[in-house]
Amino acid sequence: MNDKSSITAGGAIFGKLKALGVDYVFTNSGTDFPPIIEGLIEARHAGIDLPTPITVPHEHAAVSMAHGYWQMTGRPQAVLLHTNVGLANGATATINAWCDQVPMILMSGRTPVTEHTRFGARTVPIGWGQEMFDQEALIRETTKWHYELRFADQISELMDRAWAVANSTPKGPVYLSLPREVLCEPCPRAGLDAPSRMTPVITAPDPDNLARAAKALAHAEKPLVIAQRGAGNAAGFATLQTLCETYALPLSHYWSNQLALPLSHPCQVGADPEPLLAEADVVLVLDALAPWFPDKVKLRDDVIVIHAGPDPLFTRTPVRNFAADITLAGPTDRIIDALTLTMADQKTDLIRLAARRESIALAAQTNRDNMIAAAQSGSGAPMTKEWVSLCLGRAIKAQAKQHGRRATVFHELGCPLMPLDLDQPDSYFQEPHSGGLGWGFPAAIGAQMACPDRLVFATMGDGSYMFANPTACHLVAEAQNIPVIVLVLNNEEWGAVRHSVEGLYPEGAARASNEVPLTSLRPSPDFTRTAEASRAWTETVTDGADLPDALDRAIKVATTERRQVLLNIAIARTAPH
Repeated sequence: MNDKSSITAGGAIFGKLKALGVDYVFTNSGTDFPPIIEGLIEARHAGIDLPTPITVPHEHAAVSMAHGYWQMTGRPQAVLLHTNVGLANGATATINAWCDQVPMILMSGRTPVTEHTRFGARTVPIGWGQEMFDQEALIRETTKWHYELRFADQISELMDRAWAVANSTPKGPVYLSLPREVLCEPCPRAGLDAPSRMTPVITAPDPDNLARAAKALAHAEKPLVIAQRGAGNAAGFATLQTLCETYALPLSHYWSNQLALPLSHPCQVGADPEPLLAEADVVLVLDALAPWFPDKVKLRDDVIVIHAGPDPLFTRTPVRNFAADITLAGPTDRIIDALTLTMADQKTDLIRLAARRESIALAAQTNRDNMIAAAQSGSGAPMTKEWVSLCLGRAIKAQAKQHGRRATVFHELGCPLMPLDLDQPDSYFQEPHSGGLGWGFPAAIGAQMACPDRLVFATMGDGSYMFANPTACHLVAEAQNIPVIVLVLNNEEWGAVRHSVEGLYPEGAARASNEVPLTSLRPSPDFTRTAEASRAWTETVTDGADLPDALDRAIKVATTERRQVLLNIAIARTAPH
C-alpha cells in the first residue's frame, strides 16, 4: 500500500490496541485472517508500535490466558478468534471472564457476506458453512457491549468505546466482530496511536448508605464479614486488615476465589461462616456472589445485611435473592477505604471491642490448628488434597524466605485454600463460580507472562487438566519459555460431581457406593507424557512423604532452567461411607 496516511484495517486494529495499553493479543487464526496477517506485517514494516501476537491453538485457552494476565496486572488484554466456530470454542472462557468481571477486548472474524466481486469475498466452502444470522448471540449474554465493524475508519473510535465500557464498573468483556471485507479496506492512521478519548465510568457508594453501614458495623455486637473476591487491590487488602483489626470484625473466606486477608490473620476465621452467621447482627457481604447457602443458613430476624462491591446486587444474575438492607456500589478497594474513613467518626466501646478481638483470635487459631492437623493426617499413599496444599504453601514460604520470590497459585479443583496459608493479595486465584472448567492452566500461563520472575502454580484436578486443552497450553508454554508449574491432583474421578450427589442425597445409595456412575475417569491417562511432548520436566508422585522433595525439584527446574513443569500427584478418592 503506497498511501502512508492509511493502513490495511487488519493491521490498524493491532496499532490501536497497543495505544490502549494491550501488551498481548491471544489468537487462533483461520481463513478470515488473511487481511489481519497481511496488515500486521505491513504495520511492522511501517514501524507502528504493536502488541505481541500469541498463537494459541485453542480458543478457550486463549481467552483464559487474557483472563490470568489481567488478574496479575489490572490491564485488559485482547483476544482474536476465528469466526463463529472459534467464538464458540471461546464462549465458555468468556462466561468465566463475565462471571469474574474481567475486562478484555474479545474479537472474532466474521465470514464474508459477499460471494463475489468485492475484495475479501468468500473463497472457500466454509465461507458458506460458517455464516450465521446472529453470530453475536454466541456471547451476547456474557459481554457488556457487542458490535460488528461496518467500516474501516470506525476502528479507532469503536476501540475507544470498547475499552472504556470494558473498564467501567462493573468491569467485563466486550466483543467486536470483524467481517473480512471490512478488514481488507484501507484505514486512516490518524488516531490509531492515541489512547482512548473516553473515560471509564467508576461508581461510588451513596453517602447516606455509607453512613448507615458505618454506624451498623461500628455498633454491632456480633458482626461478620464474608469476602469472596478479595479486597480489590493491594491497597484495599492492607486497609481491610486495619478495618478488621480496629473494629474486631471476623472475616470468612466462604468459597473465595481471592484473598481478602492473610490466612494467618487473627480476624480470618476460615471458610465456614455458618456458626457465626446464625448469631450475626450485622453482616458485611464483600463482593460475594453467593455469600451463604440459603438452604442451610437461618439468619436472625433483626440482622442488617450490607452488600458491597462493583455490582452489589449482581444485577446480571437472573436469580439472586439474598437480603440486602444496605448496598454500597463501587470498586471494592474504594468502598473499604470509604468505610474506614466513615467509621472513624463513630464512637465505639473499646472494652467490648478488645474482648471480641481476643475471642475472634482464639477461634481463628483453633480453626488453623485443626486445619493443619487434618492436612497432616493425609500424608500417606495416596495423599489428600489438603496435604498437597499444606506442602505447597510451605514450599512457597521457603522460597520467599530464602530467595525473596513471590508466588501465585491458580486453583481449579486442586489445592484447597486454607492449608496454603498464603498472605499476599495476589497470591491466590480460584476458578470463577461459573464453573467453566479448563481455566486454571491457561490463566496461570497468562499470569506468568505478566510476571516472568514470579513462581506461578496451576493446581487442578485431573478432569480440569483435560478440559484445559493441555496440548495447546504446553505448546504455548514451550514456545514462550513460560516456566509455569502444573500440579495435577489425580483422583481418577469427577470428585466434585460425587460430592454434589452426596450433598443432595446424604443418605442415598451413591454415598455408600464405591463406584458412583458418571464420575469415573479410569483408566487414568499418563499426564506426564502429554507434558513431555512439549519438553516439560515431569514427575509422578504417589506417596505423600515424597511430595516436599518433588516440589523442591520442580521449583528448581522452573527457576534455574526456565522450563515448564508438571507433577502428576496421586490423590485419595472419596472414601465410601
